[in-house]
Amino acid sequence: MSRGPRLILLGKQGAGKGTQAARLAERYGIAHIATGDLFRAAAAAGTPAGREAEEYMNRGDLVPDDLTLRIVEERFAEDGLIDQGFVLDGFPRTLPQAEKLEEVLDSHPLDLVINIEVPTEIVLDRIAGRRVCEKCGTTYHVSAPPKSDWTCDVCSGRVVQRDDDTEDAVMRRLELYEKETVPIIDFYRKLGKLVVVDGTGDSDDVFARLVEQVEQRVQPQQT
Repeated sequence: MSRGPRLILLGKQGAGKGTQAARLAERYGIAHIATGDLFRAAAAAGTPAGREAEEYMNRGDLVPDDLTLRIVEERFAEDGLIDQGFVLDGFPRTLPQAEKLEEVLDSHPLDLVINIEVPTEIVLDRIAGRRVCEKCGTTYHVSAPPKSDWTCDVCSGRVVQRDDDTEDAVMRRLELYEKETVPIIDFYRKLGKLVVVDGTGDSDDVFARLVEQVEQRVQPQQT
């Protein structure tokens, strides 16, 4: 039986990694591992690690490597997904995380790392203008709000700006990205696993660019 690809999507916050990772996961029948969602789920569950991660996110800081790795490794241990394929979204964010991930994957190496490039001014507008339903998680934007008084069209929940989506928090995250995450681009380039995809324009066009890269460079493999 053939397995799906093992992928990482890199890029600034707001580059569209989450949307595109979900679409890639559906196309190839693989798991979508979004560390932001893992952090928020742990926080909602009230676990010690979740509460700790939430504090960092609310300040606009990156969650420390040891805490991130613990949460991600727990997810890898589920359902044999290392054998089946996956797309990582939001991890790794630092060079130590990338190096540790290579050790964790060991005999199940990554197939491809895709850096989605989007200018800072575009991602700032995307994130600072984002609003999210507290109840069901449906996402809106100030330029495309729900129909009635910031009440969710889907479930009638309250639509709010998350604490980690304020302009100050976003700028802090982008500064940290430049400092801590950009070096991993060189790390994966040296491993011969990196490609760069233009993340501007229509979402369908970006997805087509991603699929083209995956299918050019990743051959179906037998498990």
